[in-house]
Amino acid sequence: MMAMTKTPRKTLPTGIGKVLKRLHYPLDVILLCVRWYVAYSLSLRNLEEMMAERGIEVDHSSVHRWVIKLLPVFEKAFRNRKRPVGKSWRVDETYVKVKSQWKYLYRAVDKAGNTVDFLLRARRDKAAARRYFEKAIDYNGEPETVTVDRSGANLAALEALNAGRSTPIKVRQNKYLNNVVEQDHRAIKRIIKPMMGFKDFRCARIILSGIETMHMISKGQMNDAGVTRSPVDQFYSLVA
Repeated sequence: MMAMTKTPRKTLPTGIGKVLKRLHYPLDVILLCVRWYVAYSLSLRNLEEMMAERGIEVDHSSVHRWVIKLLPVFEKAFRNRKRPVGKSWRVDETYVKVKSQWKYLYRAVDKAGNTVDFLLRARRDKAAARRYFEKAIDYNGEPETVTVDRSGANLAALEALNAGRSTPIKVRQNKYLNNVVEQDHRAIKRIIKPMMGFKDFRCARIILSGIETMHMISKGQMNDAGVTRSPVDQFYSLVA
C-alpha cells in the first residue's frame, strides 16, 4: 500500500492554500478524486475502491470532505473565466432528490447549447424562478429572448422582471424549443444517479455546482486565454 505523506505547504496552488490546510494527502490525489466525482457517474465508495486498486488508502468520507471544501473554489474561479453566452435562452427545471424529497434545479442553455446558469431551489414557484433569473442575469447579462415551457411560475417571474424594464425580455412558451435544455439535463442527471440523492441542501448545492462547472468546461465554455488544453487540464488550472 502506498504510504501517505503530508502535502508540503509550498506546493499548494495560491488559491487553495487555506482550503487545503490540515489535509494530509498528496495534492494530486485530492484533486483527482474531486475531478472524477464531478466528471463521471461514480459514488464516493466507487472512488474509495478505485483508489485502493492503485494502492492508495482513501476513506469515502475524506473524499466527500475534499469535494465540499474544494468545489466552491473551482466554481468561483471558473465564473471569472467563463465565456459569454448567447442572448437567446432556454430555461427549464429538473428534479433532484435531497433528504428523500424532490427539489428543483433551475437551468438554462443558450441557442448553441452552452450552459447559462443554474440554481437549486426548495420550491418551484414564482419566487424561485425570479431568483434564478436574477442570478442568471447578474452573471451573464440580459437575454433578448427567454423560452420556457408551460410553467406559470416561470412566466409570472419573467413578467415581474419585465415590469421595470424599458426594453422587456421577449418571452416564448414552446415545449419543442426547450428540447435542447431538457437534453442537457441528462448529462447532469447521469452524474448524480449513483449518488442516490443528497443528504442535505448545502451539500447538494455545492456538489451540483461542481458537476455543472465540469460540464461547462467539457463543452468548451472556459476562456483559456488562447491556450489549447484538455478539459482535464483546464479543470486543474482553476486552482493554479
